[in-house]
Amino acid sequence: MRFGVIANVDRPDAAKTVDAIVRWCRENKHEVAVCDRISSKDAVRAPSLPRDKLGQQTDVLISLGGDGTMLASARALGEHQIPILGINLGSLGFLTQLTPDQLEDALNHVAGGEYQIEERLMLRTDIIDGPQLDYPYALNDIVIDKGNVSRVINLSLYANDEYICSYTADGIIIATPTGSTAYSLAVGGPILNPTMGAIIASPISAFSLTSRPLIFPPEYTLEVRVRSEHGDALLTIDGQVATHFSPTGSIRITRASHSVKFIKFEDIKFYDILRRKLHWGKLPVVDYKKVDFLKKDPKNNH
Repeated sequence: MRFGVIANVDRPDAAKTVDAIVRWCRENKHEVAVCDRISSKDAVRAPSLPRDKLGQQTDVLISLGGDGTMLASARALGEHQIPILGINLGSLGFLTQLTPDQLEDALNHVAGGEYQIEERLMLRTDIIDGPQLDYPYALNDIVIDKGNVSRVINLSLYANDEYICSYTADGIIIATPTGSTAYSLAVGGPILNPTMGAIIASPISAFSLTSRPLIFPPEYTLEVRVRSEHGDALLTIDGQVATHFSPTGSIRITRASHSVKFIKFEDIKFYDILRRKLHWGKLPVVDYKKVDFLKKDPKNNH
């Protein structure tokens, strides 16, 4: 089996974890190649490839870092749908669920075919009557906003050429179910199971109390028409690739023709991750002894 490795080299444990992967591959007679950025910085003794070539010459891609590294890994693969194994070297980690101490067991399971594939919907972005993007695909979200200017912009949302609504807002987020726990969640969007097929449209700080997130079927074509009075608008894909476009431009968003494949194991559940990462559904802890003491304290006149 051929393994490829992409890592966030700024993480403290990145070099050590890459070394562990290379050592395991050699001991178990598997091929391994690392992203050339790793090789040049950490002097890992393994063949190196440009990031965008790993998807063509490997069977499994190992992503070391946080969720940002997973997003970059999905972008590096392009339309090569090889599975990704995420190892979390960060903190939150909705996409990278395993830790370095689980690495060897995970690699043994992958080599033995003892894993599941979870496919995640991706979105494609096209600027209408404007320059095309080098990489138009988003795993998490597409954000259309006002950029660095502290003024609102006007946006109109269409679905399958039907007018839906208009917003005066800081911008709008078009998110996948995978991205429902990212920026979309921060602006009040719903949490969706990442295996669902859906597209979420969430306005950012809309100048209206009645503006709410909307969910559309994955087959819909969405169009956002922008009218900005203060210059260019900004299009950002997965929080990592930003492009300025016309202040009177339009963005078309559709379901991508390919998906991203994540390697999963049966003992890791999405809702377990939600409870652990977001402290979701936990009841508040009350110190009843302290409450009783306050009730008996004659100085407490409240």
